[in-house]
Amino acid sequence: MSTVPTRLLPDGLSTPALGFGTYPLAGSEAEAAVLSALEAGYRMIDTAASYGNESEVGRAVAASGLPREDVFLTTKLRGADHGYERTLRAFSASAERLGVDYVDLYLIHWPLPRLDAYADSWRAMIELREQGLVRSIGVSNFTVRHLDRLAEETGVMPAVNQIEMHPHFPQARLREEHAARNVETQSWSPLGRGDGLLTEPVVVELAHRHGVTPAQVVLRWHLQLDAVPIPKSASPTRRSANLDVFGFALSEEETASLSVLERGRTGGDPDTHEEF
Repeated sequence: MSTVPTRLLPDGLSTPALGFGTYPLAGSEAEAAVLSALEAGYRMIDTAASYGNESEVGRAVAASGLPREDVFLTTKLRGADHGYERTLRAFSASAERLGVDYVDLYLIHWPLPRLDAYADSWRAMIELREQGLVRSIGVSNFTVRHLDRLAEETGVMPAVNQIEMHPHFPQARLREEHAARNVETQSWSPLGRGDGLLTEPVVVELAHRHGVTPAQVVLRWHLQLDAVPIPKSASPTRRSANLDVFGFALSEEETASLSVLERGRTGGDPDTHEEF
């Protein structure tokens, strides 16, 4: 079983340096995958209300036999639940489906600027944290403008912004803005989305040079850019390999050689994407 190092969020909460993503796993497959991931050594599990698998994630955590405090659980607020009161009710529903008394990290999944309700949701999340129902609060897919609005209106900057990030979309400018605001970068789709990233010649060459897989090279790139990758896989073999990225390092030149592969985003644009 691999051991994952920990790191501190800006609010002082300790978190694993790599997590396990659960989208689009569903039903018994989701439960089995999460249980297998926990057995392999993953200690951060990432889900969302919109994934429809919170109950399965909760059952897997319970079945693992691990103490609750040893598993870092993240879930996310869906678009249909934006707004102060709706957010409070949505969190209660998520916690019930997960079968837990608290969630370690609660994120606003998308800003949905057309609704103009994410600031009200943020106020509710601050309240949930103050009540001890959530240990840390953050956002996902937010731009700098969205982040700054939350801080300006509430005085509280998100601890985390979980964003699409991989060598085909390295997000250099946004990562710089995160660092300036003391916001942790988490990476969804850290291995790309079937867009040929893992067969890029430079990725394959680095994997051969270090005696690792192409996926391990890319995940190590995230770690060296001070981001927390959240890979997902239905394959036990790949899950274990994705976790085994702490025994080697890329040089600055090698890291830079991956960062120049930029093509653009594959997921939604935070200014226009709507998720309900």
